[in-house]
Amino acid sequence: MPSIPATMRQIRFNGAGGPEVIGIETVPVPRPGPNQVLVEVVAAGVNRPDCQQRAGKYPPPPGATEVPGLEIAGRVVALGEGVTGLAEGQEVCALTISGGYAEYCVAEVALCLPKPGPLSLVEAAGLPENYWTVWTNVFERGRLQRGERVLVHGGSSGIGSTAIQLAKQFGATVYATAGSAEKCAFCEKLGADHAINYREADFAAEVKRLTDGQGVDLILDMVGAAYLERNLKSLALEGRLVIIAFLQGFLAENVNLTPVMIRRLTVTGSTLRPRTVAQKAAIAEGLRREVWPLLEAGTVKPVIHATFPLEQARAAHELMESSAHLGKIMLLTGK
Repeated sequence: MPSIPATMRQIRFNGAGGPEVIGIETVPVPRPGPNQVLVEVVAAGVNRPDCQQRAGKYPPPPGATEVPGLEIAGRVVALGEGVTGLAEGQEVCALTISGGYAEYCVAEVALCLPKPGPLSLVEAAGLPENYWTVWTNVFERGRLQRGERVLVHGGSSGIGSTAIQLAKQFGATVYATAGSAEKCAFCEKLGADHAINYREADFAAEVKRLTDGQGVDLILDMVGAAYLERNLKSLALEGRLVIIAFLQGFLAENVNLTPVMIRRLTVTGSTLRPRTVAQKAAIAEGLRREVWPLLEAGTVKPVIHATFPLEQARAAHELMESSAHLGKIMLLTGK
């Protein structure tokens, strides 16, 4: 193993604001604690919660570093006390509570998974945040079953592209929304049975038409208040709405809730970052058992839209907030 340097580069936010507050600094390399490892980061995923944190709307939990970054992939270079099951030099991806935008990052052993064989480390860095999120929300909270219908909003995003692929592999009929013909074609290429351009059609009316008036069994939504009433209209009997973000508001007024009672609907949601290590580790075990074999077989994979050097994190955030991407945006450390 190469020697671990005394210092490293990491991204910092100089206050709350737009991408212009993003800077880079040199700091001491952190040390892993008990049941932790130090990872030499090859790549880190850029996600919307990073942008929210930068804007001052999504601070890291108490005790966590303020350095952004929720997912990484790289090589284990040091083991903390009590670590078993991982070795120095092993290639892993990891879900991190923060700190991923750096050349070295401390990760919990329980939240590290081996890099799937067919994937590069850059691709593997695009797994944790999206795959943990989709697994817990679509398959655990949403209880998606083979033969059901699922509607994925934002189908061309990292979350959306993951949800489409996994739902299809687990036997669902998949509907997706996206904002252009190019993005709709992207969703269909990933496995969506139908892609709806929400700029040209009312997705609720299209869902009713495509399902012969029955609706879908599950909706994965990151839009929030602006879609609530139409989401409720789009659900079938015993349907489930899972909300994971509020890109268009969290306060909904004058919404007709009658469908919730008449069709016995479930409205739920969750966040991932504040959960305990044990709770996230339980999700990791589900992924290891059910999803990692698909990744090893090359049946599903993250889609990388663009990569940026770590020092160009500002450009990466600008691209994320433009919504022009198809899939994941990654930062590379050069390691």
